[in-house]
Amino acid sequence: MPERSANPPLTPRDREILKDIVQTYILSGEPVSSRAVARHERHGVSAATIRNVMADLEDLGYLEQPHSSAGRVPSSAGYHLYIESLMEDPALPPEERRLIDDALQAGGEPERMVSSTPQLLSALSRQIGIVVTPAVGETRLRAVDFVPLSGRKVLCVVVSEGGFVENKLIEVPEQLGREKLVEISNYLTRHFAGLTLREVRDRLIALMAEQRAEVDELLAQAILLARRGLEPSSGPGVLFEGTAAVLAHPELSSIERVRRLLDLFADRERLVTLLNRCIEGSGVRVLIGAESDLTSDLGFSLVTRGFRAADGSRGALAVFGPSRMEYRRVIPLVEYLGDRLSEALEQSFSR
Repeated sequence: MPERSANPPLTPRDREILKDIVQTYILSGEPVSSRAVARHERHGVSAATIRNVMADLEDLGYLEQPHSSAGRVPSSAGYHLYIESLMEDPALPPEERRLIDDALQAGGEPERMVSSTPQLLSALSRQIGIVVTPAVGETRLRAVDFVPLSGRKVLCVVVSEGGFVENKLIEVPEQLGREKLVEISNYLTRHFAGLTLREVRDRLIALMAEQRAEVDELLAQAILLARRGLEPSSGPGVLFEGTAAVLAHPELSSIERVRRLLDLFADRERLVTLLNRCIEGSGVRVLIGAESDLTSDLGFSLVTRGFRAADGSRGALAVFGPSRMEYRRVIPLVEYLGDRLSEALEQSFSR
């Protein structure tokens, strides 16, 4: 892949020293000094020469000096250059592939597979695992069922073509028996299956405008229940796992940074908004530090890619954590899990 900046090309020695610094910092979490690089004895030059190279790399924007010590850390540009052309080929260990395959085996329920994905991501990356679920309004209707409860309360069960199930408790003006509710359920499934819930809403509005309901009692009742039960109640949701796992990282040694992390995940609406800005496009994306509002406040990174449910609705999964994460493992983890989740959701729909 091409380098991300217009800087002059680095010499092979410069690239190897930058690679060494990034890998050392990922392992230690401490600013890397020229003396530490020279101790590795694989560059064949003195600490003074390495110090000069590090100063040049800092001038080019690949390294930063967080304080007055001699040590330096990778910048976002340094990380990206490492990811794109310096690190060894990304690889996911076979045992981790098997663990993912077992968790997403054919025949599983779509909701269970999606809900288990954040835990898989967190356990295998030792960072925070995140899944943005498909927006309810964009899922396509497979079937709807209204179940009578006590009094005028009715449970609306919506099954999407992707296999996702949403339950909503609604209240109707008059009590309806099970037989009438089955008739209404069958009517709506027959006439609206295959449409997104937003399209269903638009069709209902059009029917009401035509005033056809005045002469058709079943249609009038169907419109009433559908407006309350099929109206999309939310946009994309978010599932996450592993906030406790990242608290052990030195990047979160201050109480203020811990507070900012917990505040970020406490405000789910804002979290979804920030994530949606990060997950546009296809393939794996890596956002570091100031490159997004989500990562800038903590100096974290987000490795993300989308997945597709069987009905065409889209979600995304991501690993979120300190920028010195092991990209060689995290990138193939996110890529493989995204591929397998899409395949498993498609298989669950076709069985």
